[in-house]
Amino acid sequence: MEAAPVFAPTSVPPTTSVGLPPIPGSESARSTGFGHASLASTTEAVKESSAWVYPLRREIGRVIVGQKYLIDRLLIALIANGHVLLEGVPGLAKTLALRTLASAVQVKFQRIQFTPDMLPADIVGTQIYNPRDGTFNPKLGPVFTNFVLADEINRAPAKVQSALLESMQERQVTLGETTYKLPEPFLVMATQNPVEQEGTYPLPEAQVDRFMLKIVITYPTRAEERGILDTMATTSPDFTVAPVVTPEQILQARQVVNTIHVDDKVRDYIVDLVVATRNPKAYKLDFPGWIQYGASPRATIALTLAARAYAFLNGRAYVTPQDVKEVAHDVLQHRVTVTYEAEAENLTSRDIVQKILDTLPVP
Repeated sequence: MEAAPVFAPTSVPPTTSVGLPPIPGSESARSTGFGHASLASTTEAVKESSAWVYPLRREIGRVIVGQKYLIDRLLIALIANGHVLLEGVPGLAKTLALRTLASAVQVKFQRIQFTPDMLPADIVGTQIYNPRDGTFNPKLGPVFTNFVLADEINRAPAKVQSALLESMQERQVTLGETTYKLPEPFLVMATQNPVEQEGTYPLPEAQVDRFMLKIVITYPTRAEERGILDTMATTSPDFTVAPVVTPEQILQARQVVNTIHVDDKVRDYIVDLVVATRNPKAYKLDFPGWIQYGASPRATIALTLAARAYAFLNGRAYVTPQDVKEVAHDVLQHRVTVTYEAEAENLTSRDIVQKILDTLPVP
């Protein structure tokens, strides 16, 4: 078992950038990053660095029946250095999926059940007074781990949600006058229950924007349900998985993802998709007052990184327009806010994104 990570206090300069890493420029993406100067060498690097992808999927499939879409999106967020907001009814193996992934990647896992009476200190930790020497000693919270499952995040008040979301964005926690870096890799999967809305605190749009992906999962198929019965209908189901990949390999994969080529036409297509959510008339989209707020520039960054990660998982050193379309719903649907007029027409943000994908020309 891997030893617990050590969290040393660090001082962060005021100019330190936080959040998602920037998209490399056209020239730097082609000639720099991870020491690869050509598409051929990048292809070889992708082939070597992604060798663990298929064994990892196969090992997780021994425990998780179905849910391939969920597993793939968790892998995209993991190697793209993002976080996931998951919406689905209870009993769809959300907790089991992240715990199984953590075991296969050999990292620490923590599950935090959010409740209305929680405090920020229950997430990030606090300082405890020591009467012997008159000092305050830090007590680090459960967020100091690699994989965090924030279960039913909308049941906690706004100040608790903000404590977690700040940790997600800043990748650090400040207790008193000391700043503690969070371990790497660091992934948060927050869940929301769409069934019950009483006694909940909906996440503000500005906070939801911090999640790279929003995933909506549904019930399994009949064949998958039968597989679940055959595998799990026992008093002691086997949840053990063999280690497949190390955290160091995940961090190395992130460096390779940064070198995956994105053609200028694909870059323009990504920008057009995002801008179309803000100014649909410029793209001849007939949205009569359906969009209240469009996607932010953070969506452009997240869409590019997610498309690169999707290409990496498929063993390619370049991004295609289809890669962008595959992850567009997950990146944009929670960043587009629809109006009451759209709701009256039974239109959701996912419908708006689909109309944009259907209308904009593909390069």
